[in-house]
Amino acid sequence: MYRILIVEDTPAEADALRAALDRYGAETGERFSVTVLPQALDFVERCPAADLIFMDIEMPGINGMEAAEALRAYDAETPLIFVTNLAQYAVHGYAVDALDFIVKPMIYNDFRLRMDRAMRQLRKNDGAMITLPTAEGMRVVRLRDIIYVDILRHDLYYHVDSLPEPLRLRGSIKGAANELGADFVRVSSACLANMCHVRLIRQGSVVLSNGEELYFSRGCHKAALETLNAFVGRSI
Repeated sequence: MYRILIVEDTPAEADALRAALDRYGAETGERFSVTVLPQALDFVERCPAADLIFMDIEMPGINGMEAAEALRAYDAETPLIFVTNLAQYAVHGYAVDALDFIVKPMIYNDFRLRMDRAMRQLRKNDGAMITLPTAEGMRVVRLRDIIYVDILRHDLYYHVDSLPEPLRLRGSIKGAANELGADFVRVSSACLANMCHVRLIRQGSVVLSNGEELYFSRGCHKAALETLNAFVGRSI
């Protein structure tokens, strides 16, 4: 299931996009979880995780282009489609690497063409999978969906986006770090954070996409900040 975020201040326009996604899903067999935010400010403050974002440009207060600039400061990968009344805004989309534009009023056949392109990108972005041997059986999850991993005694807890409870299995942080790869940073001797889910870097901690805050240990502090700064610099 793909997570779709609609940032749109006009309820009728948001409903039209949701209906188009429902129709597209029915025609293609794709499944979507759709969230609507009525203000760009909500998006900037909450930094919600999504696989695809539809962003209205003309909104009061912080507009969609400004919200997209804030997004790209920490996330260079999530596909972004602007929705606008004015086609001339399209040229500005290159600055924030927008995948596409939909001009209002939306026509479904046009939407489907753009959505086909977005789905090709989403499938490309699905990325590596990992198999976790939990007490309930083998679980296959996408690496990019793992928010962080921590350990208590000899049990690892994989905190996975969209799962209500962490996945628990026996292991070590060192073993988990070797398997998870370069997108994970050790913030303490007992915790690894997925840098793709870091939304705020503080002097002594990081805030993740699910709102949780992880604190650096003294021994990991310097190296973690250096790794995070290098990752953010690579992403911008």
